[in-house]
Amino acid sequence: MSTAPTAPAMRRDLCFKILARHIRDQIIVPVYQAAQEWHGIAPDHALTYYSIGAMGQASSCALGLALARPDKRVVVLDGDGSLLMNLGTLVTIASQKPANFLHFVCQNGEYEANGGHPIPGRDQVDFAAMARAAGYARADTIATLDDFEAKIARLLAEPGPVFVALKLVAGPPPSQDYGFIHGAPTRAAFKAALNKG
Repeated sequence: MSTAPTAPAMRRDLCFKILARHIRDQIIVPVYQAAQEWHGIAPDHALTYYSIGAMGQASSCALGLALARPDKRVVVLDGDGSLLMNLGTLVTIASQKPANFLHFVCQNGEYEANGGHPIPGRDQVDFAAMARAAGYARADTIATLDDFEAKIARLLAEPGPVFVALKLVAGPPPSQDYGFIHGAPTRAAFKAALNKG
């Protein structure tokens, strides 16, 4: 009995490499390990607001940026563990209805920044259903790289707020460059790039 080949599991770094090919002047707000990985993939994207140090707050910071700059698309690269620490943000974002807001949640079932401990409910939680119930304009789950590549251009253009849970497996650990991410020059470069537009 033959079986159809299964699609390879989706990794965050591979998703981010596809995303980086579509990014121009969008504001990117990555959290923790996603921030480290995004920096390694798109180190010259000055419109990156690295959200490390206040776990769970990336989407809240991104909402502030989206409301302050409705002319720019804001893309959150959240983590499942981070979102669990601030689930109320889904309701707040949905109630504000920012049309320029795209919220990705990298769902690998782990508190990755804290040693890979499993998140509660890792095998049953449905983040897209939570976002939909909170009132997001659109909420979806993507589990294959082919599907992500097929949808990314539309997701970046679709009126928001849009939520997408990315069902991921762990890839190679990203290099850690806290000096860059926490550095004053990085924040100054973001501020200058934001004000330039």
